[in-house]
Amino acid sequence: MDADGSGKQPKRELFFMAKKRWTRRTRRLATATGLASAFAAAALFLAIVQPWNSPEKAYIPGERSEGITSELSLRQPAGAPPLAWTEIGLQSGIEFRHFPFPRSVQLPEDMGSGVAWGDYDGDGDDDLVLVAISGPLDQRKRWRESSVSTKLYRNDEGRFIDVTKETGVGFRGLGMAASFADYDGDGDLDLLVTGYDAVALYRNDEGHFTESAKEAGLDQKGFFSGVAWSDYDLDGDLDLYLCRYVQYDFREEDRTRHTSQYKAVVPFTLNPSSYLPAPNVLYRNEGNGRFTDVTAAAGVANEDGRSLQAVWSDFNGDGLPDLYVANDVSDNAFYLNQGEGVFLDTSHESWIADYRGAMGIALGDVDNDGTQEIFVTHWIAQENALYRKLRPKKPAGPELVETRLAAPGAPPRFIDEADRRGLGQIALDFIGWGTTFLDADLDGRLDLFVATGSTFQDESAPPKLKPMRQLFFWNRQGEEFHETGRETGAFFRSPKTARGLAVSDFDTDGDPDVALLLYGGGVALLRNDQKLGHHWLKLRLAQPTGGNRYAIGAKVKLVAGEKIQVRSVQAGSSYLSQDSMDLLFGLGAQEKIERLEVLWPDGQREVFPVPAIDSRLDLVRGAGSLGSRARVSRKRVSP
Repeated sequence: MDADGSGKQPKRELFFMAKKRWTRRTRRLATATGLASAFAAAALFLAIVQPWNSPEKAYIPGERSEGITSELSLRQPAGAPPLAWTEIGLQSGIEFRHFPFPRSVQLPEDMGSGVAWGDYDGDGDDDLVLVAISGPLDQRKRWRESSVSTKLYRNDEGRFIDVTKETGVGFRGLGMAASFADYDGDGDLDLLVTGYDAVALYRNDEGHFTESAKEAGLDQKGFFSGVAWSDYDLDGDLDLYLCRYVQYDFREEDRTRHTSQYKAVVPFTLNPSSYLPAPNVLYRNEGNGRFTDVTAAAGVANEDGRSLQAVWSDFNGDGLPDLYVANDVSDNAFYLNQGEGVFLDTSHESWIADYRGAMGIALGDVDNDGTQEIFVTHWIAQENALYRKLRPKKPAGPELVETRLAAPGAPPRFIDEADRRGLGQIALDFIGWGTTFLDADLDGRLDLFVATGSTFQDESAPPKLKPMRQLFFWNRQGEEFHETGRETGAFFRSPKTARGLAVSDFDTDGDPDVALLLYGGGVALLRNDQKLGHHWLKLRLAQPTGGNRYAIGAKVKLVAGEKIQVRSVQAGSSYLSQDSMDLLFGLGAQEKIERLEVLWPDGQREVFPVPAIDSRLDLVRGAGSLGSRARVSRKRVSP
């Protein structure tokens, strides 16, 4: 959202971008030449900014603007695959209400909620959690008696049965995120739900859940949002990073106050810039069912960020999980794991401290080069972002600068390639939320799904929010994306208001399906009905001992023909949501796999026998042949 409600966000963004991208050489030159260079730089800056600040040239969401919304568009190619998505939510047995109440026009209500896939009963297929809002924020006393609660649906061969009451889940409150993880290391998936002034931790004991947040030490208050699990200290059990959004403080007189965002009038109580950011929390798992708050010592509080989602991954290849945080109207944060429980904030040095309205995150290797890209959804008129990691190059002429900035041992650097790959300007008219990479056509390349929905009221049907068209991007040869949603099913031709999104092959037919939470409504369950005849392989990783039984943080490399694919096991991404922990690889026409290798969370490599195609396989640690151990650095490094 707009940083200060002034409607002048582009000028401020450009200022920060210009400031952060000054090189040391530029600073030395400015010092040497004194005031003359300073005045010249100021004049240049004003010349750049002035067109953005000019009313007749300002971009207005929804209008067609040559050079902004047309020049960078990628037309749909003739060779796009005949994909088909079929919405089967009610047909599959899911009767769910998210927020069937009039909005009280307050920020926490409009931000939720998410969905999560996970096999809680261990029967081999993914079950589904849908997070609800039990009532308006100004009626909190009625939440406990509300008929609306977060729901757990058991997957019974593609049909869903509501088992909320019998399993003991049933979170009531203003729900935000849901995430499955085996935090106590007993072999079954537990469930965490966040909300406004609430964190609920449901311990799974053979299919029945017991709420254990206070017992586990997760009893802090605040406006909690996204969840991300990782064994960041490599001690064998799962640690927890909880995002908090803003320090929301409602006062009755605020109802009559308004702000302006891109020439639209927005109530003061719906603008995140009206409220101070709230610090996040890192909990270290002590291995006995309890957590310890180690945020201050680790240095990952992100006190200046209005955080909505985070993701863990080893971005610099040293064997330690690093942390990226998506912040709304604040710089995004990037924390490089130094070992010994300490992180280094390299957000600006890594060129990834993006000041926009960041919502959701997706992580995936879109061009099959072995390096995972980071996709971030944003608010309206801000484009989305696709960050590619720079790679070291041999110093030669113009390449010398990139070599120095991306040299081995330095913090990784990223560049935003969203425009070049067709994911940038197309998002100007949308507000993006949940997002995930998935190989929808099983061709071996990751496609992209983006859930959209406005934060503006629908003036034709108040107090509902304005719906938007959902977006599906087909990945063409790993180089560019094409938005082909309207050609794949009726669901994409009718606008919706969505928030959370997550992917799973819930019907176990070998292709990925998608669940989207519809704000104020139910859930859209999109079954993938592609008939391309492409081959596939689905993997579930397991570590028989230790606290991280589901191998969260592990990476799998699969070689088939000319394609090398890398996937990672994640617990927390998208927006307030969680994808299945099963890894699904599309093989296209390839009928043979040449190599299957796992990099376990502790750095041990293991090569498994080549499996049969079109099958589901459990990869249990110790069943393959051991390879070398990946480098794990426990020494602090400087940028």
